[in-house]
Amino acid sequence: MIRRVFFLSIVAAALLGSGVAQAESRVLIVGTDTSFMPFEFKKGDKYVGFDIDMWAQIAKDQGWKYQLQPMDFSGLIPALQTRNIDVALSGMTITAERKKVIDFSEPYYDSGLAAMVRVGNTSIKSMDDLNGKVIAAKTGTATIDWIKAHLKPKEIREFPNIDNAYLALEAGRVDAAMHDTPNVLYFVNTAGKGKVKMAGTPVTGDHYGIGFPKGSPLVPIVNKEIDKLKADGRYATIYKKWFGSEPPKQ
Repeated sequence: MIRRVFFLSIVAAALLGSGVAQAESRVLIVGTDTSFMPFEFKKGDKYVGFDIDMWAQIAKDQGWKYQLQPMDFSGLIPALQTRNIDVALSGMTITAERKKVIDFSEPYYDSGLAAMVRVGNTSIKSMDDLNGKVIAAKTGTATIDWIKAHLKPKEIREFPNIDNAYLALEAGRVDAAMHDTPNVLYFVNTAGKGKVKMAGTPVTGDHYGIGFPKGSPLVPIVNKEIDKLKADGRYATIYKKWFGSEPPKQ
């Protein structure tokens, strides 16, 4: 019995080593929804953002070659399941349901959900005020799950791209839009400034992780890299670049 366990351990280690070696010798396909400011978005002819910078450091340390593959957020998990992509880098909230079908890195960003309304709106001042209202949200996100579990809106109007949800709000076609807090804050202070505003207190407790196919040998390596980036100060440098402040104390 001991020999069998020892043999299986050797086989598992060999398979893990083989998977890592393959990652080092080929181009990794990194799926990303490039409409999620300030984590990943297109600026000029380049993809930029917090996630993009963080992954670049991880890949540099490991000597990995990779190709960013823009796609809708709702297509990321199916693409991981079919192994059409190796990595999902898109501010993806770690949830119990998602963990049933894909693997995640350790959390690298503490997020949450926030709502925004048009600047002239005086009736929606809290999350409870969203009951009975038409709320715009992005297809396939944890935001929709939260709305269904905690609110009773008149309608959840789903959009494949969060930019279109925000445009619908500006045009008055929905009463409010909900999405991840950092993205809402970024929009309120940039493109939406003077047009929309935050409504109520953001919901906290969500964490972002990098997604991988089940059993990916990259997970433990990336976890060590995330810890390394936090320890050597590179994570803080990237955080300050995109959010203008020091990362929260862990």
